[in-house]
Amino acid sequence: MTGYRYGLYHGGPDPLEPPYDVRGAVDALGESVLNGDDPASALRDLLRRGMTDRRGLDDLLRQVRERQRQLRRSGRLDGILEQARALLDTAIGQERAELFPDPSDDARLRESELDALPNDTAGAIRDLSDYQWRSQAAAQTFEQLKELLRREVLDSQFRGIKETMSESGSEEMQRVKEMMAALTDMIEADARGDHTQQDFDSFMQQYGEFFPDSPQNLEQLVDDLVRRMAAAQRLLNSLTDEQRDELAGLMAQAMEDAGLAQEMARLADALRARRPDVDWDGQGSERMTGRDPLGLGAATSALAELADLAELEDALRQDYPGARLDDIDEEAVRRALGRQAVDDMEALRQIERELQRQGYLQNNEGKLELTPKAVRRLGDTALRKVFAKLAEGGYGEHDQHDVGQAGELTGSTRPWRFGDEQAIDTAATVRNALLRGGVPGRAAGGSEAGPGGGVADAGGRTAVRLSVSDFEIGETERRASAAVCLLVDLSYSMALRGTWSAAKQTALALYSLVRTRFPQDALQVIGFSNYARELRESDLAGLGWDMVQGTNLHHALVLAGRFLDRRPEQNPIVLVITDGEPTAHLRRDGSSWFDWPPSPETLELTMAEVDKMTRRRATLNVFMLADDERLSSFVDEVARRNGGRVLRALPDSLGEYVVSDFLRSRTARR
Repeated sequence: MTGYRYGLYHGGPDPLEPPYDVRGAVDALGESVLNGDDPASALRDLLRRGMTDRRGLDDLLRQVRERQRQLRRSGRLDGILEQARALLDTAIGQERAELFPDPSDDARLRESELDALPNDTAGAIRDLSDYQWRSQAAAQTFEQLKELLRREVLDSQFRGIKETMSESGSEEMQRVKEMMAALTDMIEADARGDHTQQDFDSFMQQYGEFFPDSPQNLEQLVDDLVRRMAAAQRLLNSLTDEQRDELAGLMAQAMEDAGLAQEMARLADALRARRPDVDWDGQGSERMTGRDPLGLGAATSALAELADLAELEDALRQDYPGARLDDIDEEAVRRALGRQAVDDMEALRQIERELQRQGYLQNNEGKLELTPKAVRRLGDTALRKVFAKLAEGGYGEHDQHDVGQAGELTGSTRPWRFGDEQAIDTAATVRNALLRGGVPGRAAGGSEAGPGGGVADAGGRTAVRLSVSDFEIGETERRASAAVCLLVDLSYSMALRGTWSAAKQTALALYSLVRTRFPQDALQVIGFSNYARELRESDLAGLGWDMVQGTNLHHALVLAGRFLDRRPEQNPIVLVITDGEPTAHLRRDGSSWFDWPPSPETLELTMAEVDKMTRRRATLNVFMLADDERLSSFVDEVARRNGGRVLRALPDSLGEYVVSDFLRSRTARR
């Protein structure tokens, strides 16, 4: 038999992997859009907040700033000066202790030579470079000082190099010198176009121990070196003039003593020529607030990391025109915040990609918009939230049974009763006859009886004998059909009271309910301010309130009446959401008339439309979103003349009230 082996799929994306679930992102995005944000702003806010299982940009930004605070509290930048001065003073003290007991003129001459040393550390080290130490301990301390400076200066240029050097003797310094010469030659060759990846690989094979970060190509290596050189310059800029001169002298003296000054200068020139975009002489300064002294290499590393964090902070803020997540350097995130932060960033990028790929967002001439698919998702989510608040089993679909052949088959059957008009279920009827017939036998007239009491004819076919009790019919049902009008106040006061988002979510939930559970119903949503207009489902998410004067309920009722008149066979349901009394009406010429307090004509025309709704047998239920005396008086009169209900709802419970009332109205109209 052929054997099979199973392993990881390496042919690209896994074809069996389920699609990335962005439904939660759509819900979060939609919530912001319903509150008045445009989709682009809502997406930015979502990426800043993050999701339940992934950190957002704000969390990463807080982590970056916390790391910056830690670095600034890690120590002092002048620590190398303090360390060098302490070792120098120790060496001089050890030498004086050796000279003091000696009464010779040579001892006094040496003491005067020590007294004449310059005050700055670099100058003193330079003058002592040819001094013949009488004290062995002092000679060892001075050599320790020079070794410290060599290691620290090299570490300030090549991160981690001091850990890779077993010693800083002449042989090791010669190898460092050869490395710098080869590196400079490689950079210059690349500038001429003569460099290859093979050249870099050969260089790393020979000198790779000096670069613990293991760069993969020359560009990465140059970037690392440039970061270190820029940080070293920032370190100098952060010191006082006196400290800066002293440290620069120490660094130059250390490189000169090691025989590396010429190659270091040549490498620096090559890097400056390679990256002319870097402001080498004006890198700014940093204020470190720690108490512990930092070595030169550690201080340079801290400043290099602070520079990286500053760039990463700018990218994570995303507050510049055209900002995109792709602008954030993944390597900078990994270096500063670790692997988990990289995974969080990739999850955010995936959300942004998948929202468009799966059809929830679309780019229309540079403007980000919600698609109809996303709007339907928002309606479904709003409806789920509503039903989560409703009492279990409180509402159903209110079906009517025994409605004759005009109904829809349910898929079940029942025994026929006299007067039933439903179609006979042939298969169930014949099955009943066969089961009733019992064991086959001889039929009257000498013909062979078929199974179930049937008689076989000359052609061998079995004729089944049916009894009245065998007949079954298919059950049917007719679902009550309704024409639903939802009238939503679009006036500016809805936004001021914070009820506009709740009204939009309620409308979307009602759209979703009718679409999914009552497809036989017809729904029209009408928004009204100074004028009224029909609102489609796809318009609701991005719809804003109207900054105009007027609450023209009269016009809204006129449009609703036309909608109901076109559907006389359906049960009429009218729901009104408002936070104010009518203050506008439609004139004969089609213009809107506004007056406050409401003019008698406005109230009269509005009530006339209410009376028309009553004659249409349409119950008009009003949901009040404000506790206003004049509004209460108006809606109470509407309820008296129409027979509808007045419900005072809070924004958080508006959807629950409207959906519940819609279901109750369908039950009453069954």
